[in-house]
Amino acid sequence: MNIKKDILRRARLASIAICLFAAGIVGKMFHVQFVQKQDGKLWKERIAEYHIKKDTLRANRGNIYSHNGSLLATSLPYYYVGIDPRVAKEEFFNQKIDSLGMLLSRHFGDHSRNEYVYMIKKAREHGRKYVLLSRKKITFKDRLAMLKWPFFRRDRRNQGGGKFDPVYLRYNPFGRMALRTVGYLSPETGRGLVGLEASYQKELAGKDGVGLVEVLSGGVQMPVEDGSDIKPEPGVDVYTTIDVNFQDMAETALLHGLEKYQAEKGSLVVMEVATGEIRAMANLTLRNGKYVENFNHALAGGTDPGSTFKLATMMALLEERAIRPDQLVNTGGGFVRYHGMGIADAKRGGHGTITAQEVFEKSSNVGVHMLMRYFYSRPELYCRYLRQFRLHKPIGLKLYGETMPYIPNPQSRRWSKLSLPSMSYGYELRLTPLQMLAFYNAVANDGKWVQPMLVKQIRRADEVIEDYQPYVDPEPICRQETIRKVKKMLEGVVERGTAKKSQSPYYKFAGKTGTAQKLINGRYQVGKYYTSFIGYFPADKPKYSCVVVVDSPKGAHIDLLYGGSVSAPVFREIADRIYAYDVRMHQPVAIASRPVRQSGAGIKAGFADDLRTIGTELNIDSQPGPDGWVKAETQGTKVQWVSQATKTQVPDLRGMSLRDALHLLENRGFRVRFEGIGKVVEQSVPPGSPLPEPRRITLTLRQTARPDTLMTASKDIAKHDL
Repeated sequence: MNIKKDILRRARLASIAICLFAAGIVGKMFHVQFVQKQDGKLWKERIAEYHIKKDTLRANRGNIYSHNGSLLATSLPYYYVGIDPRVAKEEFFNQKIDSLGMLLSRHFGDHSRNEYVYMIKKAREHGRKYVLLSRKKITFKDRLAMLKWPFFRRDRRNQGGGKFDPVYLRYNPFGRMALRTVGYLSPETGRGLVGLEASYQKELAGKDGVGLVEVLSGGVQMPVEDGSDIKPEPGVDVYTTIDVNFQDMAETALLHGLEKYQAEKGSLVVMEVATGEIRAMANLTLRNGKYVENFNHALAGGTDPGSTFKLATMMALLEERAIRPDQLVNTGGGFVRYHGMGIADAKRGGHGTITAQEVFEKSSNVGVHMLMRYFYSRPELYCRYLRQFRLHKPIGLKLYGETMPYIPNPQSRRWSKLSLPSMSYGYELRLTPLQMLAFYNAVANDGKWVQPMLVKQIRRADEVIEDYQPYVDPEPICRQETIRKVKKMLEGVVERGTAKKSQSPYYKFAGKTGTAQKLINGRYQVGKYYTSFIGYFPADKPKYSCVVVVDSPKGAHIDLLYGGSVSAPVFREIADRIYAYDVRMHQPVAIASRPVRQSGAGIKAGFADDLRTIGTELNIDSQPGPDGWVKAETQGTKVQWVSQATKTQVPDLRGMSLRDALHLLENRGFRVRFEGIGKVVEQSVPPGSPLPEPRRITLTLRQTARPDTLMTASKDIAKHDL
């Protein structure tokens, strides 16, 4: 009992001590604010007099980088220009104020020289601490130039009072490229509104500080030098997976497709198959006659995917072993009715009896309906496979705004007896292009579903704060046998099916076309289409997957507005560009085990050391013996090299490149004129002539070499399609 009482007594004493300490702090605060004086004035009166207040000190916002280290977004310093007119000494002030007024008037144009001079002199007379010279902000380059002005130079003789008040503004070095993906800031709050700027607002913004500022005329705030500030902590940098070269290719290819068909909107995404890293994401919308990036259709544009969804249907049937690719299907005349709903093929007259693989390649709705009868009595089984393919979940891209996928099931309120056949060829669903791309990418990746990713690292300078690794689902979406069969089907679409006009002679790609009628005011509209193509390349060893969407294309002939005619060519264009750019996808060039000796008959003239180096590398049997400048004289199959070393005669320049000829002539004091391009074929002063006075010469150049007819596949692509 005595121990308990002793503990309680000590607790009471500790509580009393804490309360007395807190009361002392409150009392001191009251004394400082309402009793203590400095220079005869209370603290609160001094604050009111000098307009001092607490203010947020903004942290410098972090940068956003591309995959290859290019800046996508950064904060650049701009400055307001002001002056403390009290600082300069009287003699200096009177000597230089007119010059300053003239410079300010020329640079800003807000006032005349006399008006600037009057404004600054008036402020000096009234003892004002600060004058804002212009509401316009200047760049860092302008600031460097102004440091040479009077009142702004920083030296012992010239402490003139000029001030630069920094403000940081967001800048996108590549303009509007990937604007909706990178994002932008609210002009009012400085916070990210959309894209990465919004999704990584906390990381990029850093932590603001707090400090005392003095509010000067014009609302300008200047830090109080002896204020106890809480320093701001700058934001970290975000390194994305975007490749600016791929992004430029993607936006160009998409724009070409949209402009060709005067489409309302579209999107294009390129992703690495193995890692899920998004290399390009383009989104364009027609506004006032121009295509702008104001909405992320790839991320948030959920709609009926159309025939691209037939891949999921075929995979579900193959997983159940309900069909074989060579199984015959009677599609009849291309039109059937099911519970009053008409199901029609795009081809008039239908396809007749074709195999299950051809049903997919030709995108036959009737054929898919015939095959789907296996699931009509077991709809929950079909929906279970869609969940197995991960089509019911968002992809989880770390970017705000993803639309939730919608796939109905028998328990759904809107489920009907027509839901299953509609779903089988891509209707009554809501899926985004990115969600469909992730599904196709899993097929390209041998059944391994990879989460798409847009951010690779978070860094503070060279320190890696977060390093995001690709997420690969440990469970494959289906059996390897199914993957093998549907890959052949996807290749068949390009080789023999709805995308055969877009196939490339240089590499194979695989994919599926999609065309869905647009649902407007509750009714599907004929002629209003959502067209798409989703695939991967090269088909034999997939490296990149890609989705292309062209929404509401226009044209005189309705049959030319399907996915195979509209979206597949855009896929081919971006695939061609990437294939030409990424040489790692090309087949290695075989190098001969034994070099072939070559004749030097094609070489005319040049510097001996250079010609010997070239001859050694190219295994040319005839190389110059003399040093210095030489010329080749052919005698039958033999080449004899003649020195051009004499300095008393005009050298023989025929056969030389312009660079070599200029070097040789200018060393001899010639003034040279030339016409044409290529090698020297004529010279106005004959070879071997004595050096003329004045030393002037005119050279005639011409392309004499035959163009090389050997062209690699990538060069051929660039020539014909880029």
